[in-house]
Amino acid sequence: MTGPIVHVGAAITCTHGGPVTVVPGSPRVLVSGMPVATMVDQFLVAACIFQLPPPTPHPCIRVQWLTPATRVFANGAPVITQTSVGLGLAPDQAPQGPPIVAGVQPRVIAQ
Repeated sequence: MTGPIVHVGAAITCTHGGPVTVVPGSPRVLVSGMPVATMVDQFLVAACIFQLPPPTPHPCIRVQWLTPATRVFANGAPVITQTSVGLGLAPDQAPQGPPIVAGVQPRVIAQ
């Protein structure tokens, strides 16, 4: 997927508004002074408010990316772009919906 490369400081949320923190596996490749996000990194969700009826908490706890960049790699792993497709996952691994990537660096584009 062609688009700007996602980095550690990017504004990512789960479908329900919980902020996503990127935990880089190997922060050697930088864009805008921050490590790029790759398929091997962890994407942890905090404070997701999603509930199932009756009010039973069922929050997103992590994001799993399905379609990273196909031609750009960092330390051997495909990078994540703003147009990459992913899923928020609950503790029981149930898919919760796609993450929202809002703010990324605009200068480096990957395909």
